[in-house]
Amino acid sequence: MVAAIENGTVIDHIPSNKLFQVVRLLHLDLQKSAVMVGYNLPSSKMGNKSIIKIADKFFSDAELNTLSVVAPNVTLCIIRDFEVVEKKCVTLPRTITGIVRCANPKCITNNEPMPTRFHVSDAENGTIQCDYCEKEQPLETVKLV
Repeated sequence: MVAAIENGTVIDHIPSNKLFQVVRLLHLDLQKSAVMVGYNLPSSKMGNKSIIKIADKFFSDAELNTLSVVAPNVTLCIIRDFEVVEKKCVTLPRTITGIVRCANPKCITNNEPMPTRFHVSDAENGTIQCDYCEKEQPLETVKLV
């Protein structure tokens, strides 16, 4: 349903309700090469899913960590010469630094110029905890920095 790319990255199995967050987060609106987006595509695994194909773009580990906060467990495929050369599942890192805002308005990170830092307190249920004030919050409700 979506055209093949010669070289680049395919982000597959994106929950459809997270697609536009992923587009904003990865700054795909600034991308100079072709970007193809499939929204609400049928999926036997998820019911429906979204997919993004980005020509001539390969993501750093830092960008993938950011992606994992919004859409954990997406599949990332690296394409070279129209062939998948690498396929991996993006997973949530143990520590999340400078990506998510703390939900506690009294947290030092909301009142001082310093990076936020969270650790994953419950990966199965998607809960993170601030290293400074210890406030827990579910990933579904996080606000990005």
